[in-house]
Amino acid sequence: MLRGSKVGLRARHEDDIPVLRAELYDDVVNASRAEGGPWRPIMPGPKDPRFAVDNKEQAFAPFSVVELEGGTLIGTAALWGIDNHHRSAHIGVGLRPSARGKGYSTDVVAVLCHYGFVVRGLQRLQIETLSDNAAMLRSAERNGFVREGVLRSSAWVLGEFLDQVLLGLLVQEWKPDSKG
Repeated sequence: MLRGSKVGLRARHEDDIPVLRAELYDDVVNASRAEGGPWRPIMPGPKDPRFAVDNKEQAFAPFSVVELEGGTLIGTAALWGIDNHHRSAHIGVGLRPSARGKGYSTDVVAVLCHYGFVVRGLQRLQIETLSDNAAMLRSAERNGFVREGVLRSSAWVLGEFLDQVLLGLLVQEWKPDSKG
């Protein structure tokens, strides 16, 4: 398990899947804001493509997020689109509703940075998030991410186009204690 100050990132357990699905994916509004495509109904089960782990997939490193104190499952996190040639990856975080607003996201991003830069030897990490996702923007910036641009009207979400903010962090800019 990778440890932050409040959270741990561990391998996904099969019994995590129904909880994550119910609280993150079956919530159509939340899933529509988080996914890159339209929400669609998916049959429940351990092979749910949103949460099942393919241990052979090298471009995707999914984690379950747990509280360090007590081990409660609080969400999901991942490095995705891992490109070993360009040494870059994207960060994704999804917290259960009961875990939001408690500072966990900042710690999750910090642990993902450690994993990406130290464990995987990456040069660049990137986050794309909706421009109204204040919590993710704050978590990214507290970890040293820099706003690099706005992708105007680039996300179709529940009947409207929304802007996305692109943030990046290079390994030489990363300060492990920059959470603030």
